[in-house]
Amino acid sequence: MEQKNIGFIGLGNMGKGMCLNIIRSGHKVIVHDIDKEATLSAIEMGATWADSPKELSEKCDIIFTSLPGPKEVEAVTIGEDGILDGITTGAIWIDLSTSSPKLIQSLHHMFASKGAKVMDAPVSGGVTGAEVGELAIMAGGEEETFLILEPIFRAFSDRVTYTGSIGTGTICKLMNNAFQFGLETLLSESLTLGVKAGVEAETLVECMRNGTGGRGTILNVTLPQTYFQGKFDPPRSKLIGAEKDIFLALELAREHDVPMSAVSHTYDEITSAINRGWGHLDYRVRLLLQEERAGNIEVRIPNQS
Repeated sequence: MEQKNIGFIGLGNMGKGMCLNIIRSGHKVIVHDIDKEATLSAIEMGATWADSPKELSEKCDIIFTSLPGPKEVEAVTIGEDGILDGITTGAIWIDLSTSSPKLIQSLHHMFASKGAKVMDAPVSGGVTGAEVGELAIMAGGEEETFLILEPIFRAFSDRVTYTGSIGTGTICKLMNNAFQFGLETLLSESLTLGVKAGVEAETLVECMRNGTGGRGTILNVTLPQTYFQGKFDPPRSKLIGAEKDIFLALELAREHDVPMSAVSHTYDEITSAINRGWGHLDYRVRLLLQEERAGNIEVRIPNQS
């Protein structure tokens, strides 16, 4: 790949590690941050400083931003002395922030009017992942642009997925976070009840790690074999059996006065599905109720086995 001048704006908790890994891979990097001290480690490794996003974009072929959210992304791109003021024809701006799909799509049109390309490429993996180059990147935009950037992405990540048109990377990141945060809520309800009911926390966590959820089989095995195929008969485990298990868990919660709103919602979904006459089917059939509520959206993935 031809050597490009790379700019990096936002060397905070996540951005610093990513930027340093780009420098380590041999690229020339120009940096900017609202706090100049945040860039010192990059400068010590050979990066140069720009006084504003505009100045940085005037000098760079490829510009990365890693910022807290939509407000900061908007300020850095189209605010005073922003990236758009200095961007050159043929340059590429990549936003690594967790931001708004609507905003990135709007900015995409503005940058296109100046002959520049845009990709939204939010990351997942946390600060440690950013430091050691073990991040998942979800990149949306033109595929041709993605292929140009992929070698640079590999400098600070170990899992890179092209998600489709502009904005789809951000959608994937938001859905990933919604899944993670929701799962942690369910986990908290189960852990607090288990401990209050008399199990040591360490023992309970070990049992959950060793179970179906903790082994990672939900997304990798059971859903691909059932829900993603729309296949619920013959059942791997019947919905009526799941109803019994959740009923007993909620009974235990009432005995120990532990609220379990997320689990209660799951029970309501199961009973609604049973009322449809689905009790003899695989318990994942209840997920079809959400598809109906979403406007009859089908989540189906071809069987890869």
